[in-house]
Amino acid sequence: MPQPILISACLLGLSTRYDGRSKHNEKVLNYLRDHNLLPIPVCPEQLAGLPTPRPMTFFATGSGHDVLDNRGCVISADQTDMNAVFIKGAMETLKISRLTECTRALFKDGSPSCGVHRICRAGSRVAGQGVTTALLQRNGLQVFSEENI
Repeated sequence: MPQPILISACLLGLSTRYDGRSKHNEKVLNYLRDHNLLPIPVCPEQLAGLPTPRPMTFFATGSGHDVLDNRGCVISADQTDMNAVFIKGAMETLKISRLTECTRALFKDGSPSCGVHRICRAGSRVAGQGVTTALLQRNGLQVFSEENI
């Protein structure tokens, strides 16, 4: 029986990114097939109620762990504080992981929600995790990116 795994929906070819595009990744599809994994597509930003397309967001300060600890800030391109929205999306993703008994997630790196190794802060790529990745890690899930396969 295939093991469930959370997957950034954009990596599966779904048009869920902020710009209305996908990041279809054949390597991810091959990995899922080769390891008998059942993809559970998630887009934390859509789960939080944001539309697609939507304004680009990035970290003004900190990272996902800092946002969860009330020390960091995710903002939209028009400078709107997006912390509550991103935490909501992370919480909804965590609920899905529990409902589907997922213990792992394969996420798109660089995203303010799904970033595993790096995020965008004030226009620069820096080391850090997105809000959803941070919450899932805190709850014992193994999270890796498409760059790790």
